[in-house]
Amino acid sequence: MSELHDMMARWAQPGVVDWIGVRPARAADIQVLDRAEIGDNGIEGDRGRNGKRAVTLIQAEHLPAIASCLGRDSIDPTLLRRNIMVRGLNLNGLKGREVRVGTAILRFTTICAPCSLMERLMGHGGYAAVRGHGGWCAEVVTPGTVAMGDTVQPVD
Repeated sequence: MSELHDMMARWAQPGVVDWIGVRPARAADIQVLDRAEIGDNGIEGDRGRNGKRAVTLIQAEHLPAIASCLGRDSIDPTLLRRNIMVRGLNLNGLKGREVRVGTAILRFTTICAPCSLMERLMGHGGYAAVRGHGGWCAEVVTPGTVAMGDTVQPVD
């Protein structure tokens, strides 16, 4: 194994679940939860897609960058329409990896690109502000439960 490969596989600390939300229908208001069940097809009560886009995650550290691009002090995570917000673990280094989120295991598959709703919900420039900061889509490897404060870490 190369030194670069070894460095890319390392992570400094586990993350923590900082926020959970579900989207019952397209463009419907987000329902914020303290706990959720993750089934084979994603989070129960969410309209998410099956397969590689079953669950969406975003890193809390990206919200200040999005807010800054919009000239705001902060951004409410409900505006981003993701399922789980994680703090303390660099999600961008986890593509293709299995990650334990609470008791569930997810596999990060592809970036979660912004949609046109970002412009409508955040105003002029919302779509562009989220580009590169929109988080990740994941498929469910092992169903389980996720709750606020749960640990998030790669499965080694």
